[in-house]
Amino acid sequence: MNYEPVIGLEVHAQLLTDSKIFCGCSSKFGAEPNQNTCPVCTGFPGVLPVLNRRVVEFAIRAGLATHCKITRSSILARKNYFYPDLPKGYQISQYELPVCVDGYIDIGVNGAIKRVRLTRIHMEEDAGKNIHELHGDWSLVDLNRAGVPLLEIVSEPELCSAEEAGSYLRTLRAILQYLEICDGNMEEGSFRCDANVSVRPAGSAALGTKIEIKNLNSFKAVEKALDYEIGRQTETLTDGGTLIQETRLWDENREETRAMRSKESAHDYRYFPDPDLLPLVIDEEWIEEIRASLPELPAARKSRFISEHGLPAYDAELLTGRKDIADYFETAVKAHANAKAVANWIAGDLFRVLKERKLDERLTITSWPVRAQQIAELVQLIDGGKISGKIAKAVFDAMLDSERTPKEIVAEKGLEQLSDTGSIEGAVEQIVTAHPKQVADFQAGNEKVFGFLVGQIMKATQGKANPQKVNEILRQKLAKSI
Repeated sequence: MNYEPVIGLEVHAQLLTDSKIFCGCSSKFGAEPNQNTCPVCTGFPGVLPVLNRRVVEFAIRAGLATHCKITRSSILARKNYFYPDLPKGYQISQYELPVCVDGYIDIGVNGAIKRVRLTRIHMEEDAGKNIHELHGDWSLVDLNRAGVPLLEIVSEPELCSAEEAGSYLRTLRAILQYLEICDGNMEEGSFRCDANVSVRPAGSAALGTKIEIKNLNSFKAVEKALDYEIGRQTETLTDGGTLIQETRLWDENREETRAMRSKESAHDYRYFPDPDLLPLVIDEEWIEEIRASLPELPAARKSRFISEHGLPAYDAELLTGRKDIADYFETAVKAHANAKAVANWIAGDLFRVLKERKLDERLTITSWPVRAQQIAELVQLIDGGKISGKIAKAVFDAMLDSERTPKEIVAEKGLEQLSDTGSIEGAVEQIVTAHPKQVADFQAGNEKVFGFLVGQIMKATQGKANPQKVNEILRQKLAKSI
């Protein structure tokens, strides 16, 4: 029997607010343990939470950007459970009335667009962090993260492969980054994903046994874990075994999932409206104000790059996947409007340097090895016939970490392309005279020899001769010699 996977993803996105969701403590990452705490976020008796208006605004921004309906009146609820990093004994979240519902995200898979529906987006506070490895049998608790604002973004179970899940996560993260509400750092835990996966007989409408996977801290980890788990579940059912509803952890070292705890039935979190927080009422005027402030999002920017700059869809996708790279491209194109050539230099040489220096691992590149204006001027020199593409490679390398412009480098190194007919004719004459056999072979019909002769001319001129003029003058010379 053939089996097909069904995948749903739950993403927790930490919001880029200065303070926590219900108190004034800093929400910044990296402070000394338990420094960003107060009686509210540590759950002291008698304290009262106050909802951070900025968190609500960010939730609405996310909802509008993902085509959600904004709930005009929503409720904050207590989710009750015990864990050492949850000092109140409950987490303030949303249950029956989340702030955003019924949205969708369009993702690209194998050149096609697939629409993935969102069940809900709701606000909640983060828990603290348990640290188990430092003191043997003792575990430590750091409450800096307790009360940090999160959005939980829940997809419908409509993803059908690890590749689709990866595309969904990359698309969602790009949207949140463009909105400037989440930095998307999976390693620091500000963009976390839990995956729910099951398999079922191909073509069946019924869902299989759902298994949750945790400890996924990168896109690659999500894709590898899903591929492994789909294979494991399929093999188990094919061999006549049964699956139990459980939570499994992804083991990065062994590249396998392993059982964490059984989950035969849903937890009874005893949700009820938080008596310390009034219902959240959002008026239409505020929603429209936020809608008007939304930036151009990745999908719209990609479409504009295709229509306005004439880029192929692949190039536009590559450039708009990150806001900082899209901004860099547009800065360069404003300086010199050969969009395709600029895109080629960014996707080729610049991306190579970013990868070599691991700058592409940063969430936002603020210090570029080559400024956008330098790339634009380099393309302008090529388009103007001042330098060849080959010489441009050397100029690019000389520009790295330098404030010198391409024009300054070309002048300093004497790299300007030879375009005057007299100089090129002299070089052509010299090479034709030095290679009579190759000339005879060409005149006998061996077209391949022409490339050899051009190469010798370029070598004789140290790569400075205009290749187009070399081709013209050489053909004229060889035609006259017949």
